[in-house]
Amino acid sequence: MSSADLTGELFLAGDRRDGGSSALLHSHDPRSGERLEPGYRAAAPEDIAAACAAAAESFASYRAVPVERRAEFLRRIAEEIEGDASRIIARGVTETGLPEARLKGEVGRTAGQLRLFADLIVDGRPADVRIDHADESGPELRSQTVGIGPVAVFAASNFPLAFSVAGGDTASALAAGCPVVVKAHEAHLGVSELVAAAVVRAVRASDVPAGVFSMVVGEGREVGQALVKDEHIRAVGFTGSQAVGLAIVASAAERTEPIPVYAEMSSVNPCFVLSHALEQRAEEIASAFVDSLTLGAGQFCTNPGLLVLPKGAAADRFIAAASERLRASPPQTMLSARIHRSFEEDVAARASHSDLTTLVGPTMEKTGGPHEASGSLFATDAALFLRRPELQNEVFGPSGVVVQCDSEAELESVATALSGQLTASLHADPGDEAMVRRLLPRIESVVGRLIFNAWPTGVRVCDAMVHGGPFPATSAPGTTSVGARAIDRFLRPVSYQGFPGWALPDVLRDEHVVAWPRRVDGDNLVP
Repeated sequence: MSSADLTGELFLAGDRRDGGSSALLHSHDPRSGERLEPGYRAAAPEDIAAACAAAAESFASYRAVPVERRAEFLRRIAEEIEGDASRIIARGVTETGLPEARLKGEVGRTAGQLRLFADLIVDGRPADVRIDHADESGPELRSQTVGIGPVAVFAASNFPLAFSVAGGDTASALAAGCPVVVKAHEAHLGVSELVAAAVVRAVRASDVPAGVFSMVVGEGREVGQALVKDEHIRAVGFTGSQAVGLAIVASAAERTEPIPVYAEMSSVNPCFVLSHALEQRAEEIASAFVDSLTLGAGQFCTNPGLLVLPKGAAADRFIAAASERLRASPPQTMLSARIHRSFEEDVAARASHSDLTTLVGPTMEKTGGPHEASGSLFATDAALFLRRPELQNEVFGPSGVVVQCDSEAELESVATALSGQLTASLHADPGDEAMVRRLLPRIESVVGRLIFNAWPTGVRVCDAMVHGGPFPATSAPGTTSVGARAIDRFLRPVSYQGFPGWALPDVLRDEHVVAWPRRVDGDNLVP
């Protein structure tokens, strides 16, 4: 698409404006390294302050918008994005190097998330209405959840739509009744502008307060820290590297009034292949493992970077098949020069690690653009892995480690030693039942989602999905950033004691409460 379709401006409470900083940011085509127009002037401190103040000013009136109208607003955002999908996808291909089919899928997922939360709030479940009538133990209490306040959202590098300007964090925060200030990711500024424009069109068409949405641009810590530390911001949603995520957590904790940070940061998504499955399906599992490892150039947060299996002839077959398939896998363009540079540095460090054997080495030869990456695979044994916790560190890209275990006890020890993960996979056949029962309690204590005889890449947006996990996978292990429960991050419960009916919020009045799922005197009642 032509850069003439883009203005290079920020969005502050519905208005376009140039950023007030002297810094000028450009996206780049990762396939060629070409700088893309237009340039985007970074937000100055006063821009961020204005966006956050507008969000705070709009909070009370937006929270008071009936859920039916709030749901229509979310659906309108989805329609506006779908209506501009051809331009968004064309710019996305140029800014990310991702194939058109992948970006079409992201448009669908982004719209689907918005509609899921629209349906959810109309259904009433997030309100979590509870009523305890007065009795000998005390007075009557009624409770509901309310939005926590303005939310800062940091767009992710690896999902220019689904985890970006109008992605899951934004959708769930808006559904909760919280205004949003988004920091666009500098790798896909054009896509961010187009999506932000779609959100603003929906704001105007839905007659919700203009301050409910703003988007700022900036590189480095200054803009991010200013956003997190602004006194009007009440929560943060982030998807990205552990280093940046922890810096955001630290900034939020240093505030006079600390706020929660929901950061999804790093995961190697371990996969355990048990003996009977390995004996029967070594080559099949190896092929699927490599396909999942290299999917999207290994730039999903759920690519499997660690595979654990028992030593033996079947393991040798697995390693031979996986190595052969990986060598045959073509190089892929990574999302940005920064990501590609970090990947090559991490893989080079693995190749020189004294406790790792290189099965498929990194190939620095480029057959296409400057930011291509080829897959690599390394091996170690359980004893070395257990002594070297750094082998659990995520390498963002198509690189994996195979850990071979001498015994079932070592398999259990590896599972016990794992740090927090988004996912873990179990590959097992009949005959592996006893080992599954022994491993499961160890694995489920450190992951958000367990997968049986399948691979972790691919996240379904639905009620039961959990995309979270203990640290360092996330900063908030009791939450998820995907699925219906994501809205809970931006809600808090409020109880009303002894209120007469006329003074209660509408949702809690007897004439209205019958329309909502509710819990009365400890019993669940569903209309």
